[in-house]
Amino acid sequence: MATQKGKKTVLKFDSEEDVSKALAKYTAELSEKFIKQKGSFTVVLSGGSLIDTMRKLVEPPYKDSIDWSKWWIFWVDERVVPLGHDDSNYKLASDGFLSKVPIPSSNIYAINDKESPEGAAADYEARLKQLIESKVLPLSAITGFPKFDLMLLGMGPDGHVASLFPSRPHRHEKERLVTFITDSPKPPPPRITFTFPVINSASEIAMVVTGAELAHMVDVALGNAPPPDGIPPPCTEVSAEEELTWFLDKDAASKLQTSR
Repeated sequence: MATQKGKKTVLKFDSEEDVSKALAKYTAELSEKFIKQKGSFTVVLSGGSLIDTMRKLVEPPYKDSIDWSKWWIFWVDERVVPLGHDDSNYKLASDGFLSKVPIPSSNIYAINDKESPEGAAADYEARLKQLIESKVLPLSAITGFPKFDLMLLGMGPDGHVASLFPSRPHRHEKERLVTFITDSPKPPPPRITFTFPVINSASEIAMVVTGAELAHMVDVALGNAPPPDGIPPPCTEVSAEEELTWFLDKDAASKLQTSR
């Protein structure tokens, strides 16, 4: 299976627990690979159930074997709320992951929660451009957009990825690195989000999808199901420069088994 630029692999597991184990091994191996290649590992997180599924990374053997000092952390999208708010993707990641591993705080790029959505998006984009100038973030030779090592993504039942929703124009943004939304169909309404040119410039992307409520959209993205209203949802636009890997439990993959 091939995407526009890189490979696509679909992995199916018996349970969410098995997905968690496989995701930890995959992430640890990529961490070692990129640190050996370039001395750092740039990781983009999302919200939802992903952080819980990453739980095996903070357990032996990975907690002690990964060189956390070389990690840099970013968010593919964020709710424009205080960082300590229960709706914050930063808080979710901090409570479930970042507080349990020694990643330098200077390498963790949370949003400026004192800004408006527009201001927060502009600030985050400016900070990414500073990292490009300082050679922490390379540019993709294919797209000219920043090239992160790994993005860990999920999707919603409507097929949204990051805060790029089917019914909102932000999914079509082609110039900016980071854009903002004030009327998200999923609360809370104000958010910032990476754009597709940035997402699809990543070297590796893991699409981590578990649960029966996502089975139909998985079939839209990977199987034979027609898209809602005939319009392909954002999850169908995701690609990676090297490899896009789908991690599915049997519930999320259940419609794939019946449609082929």
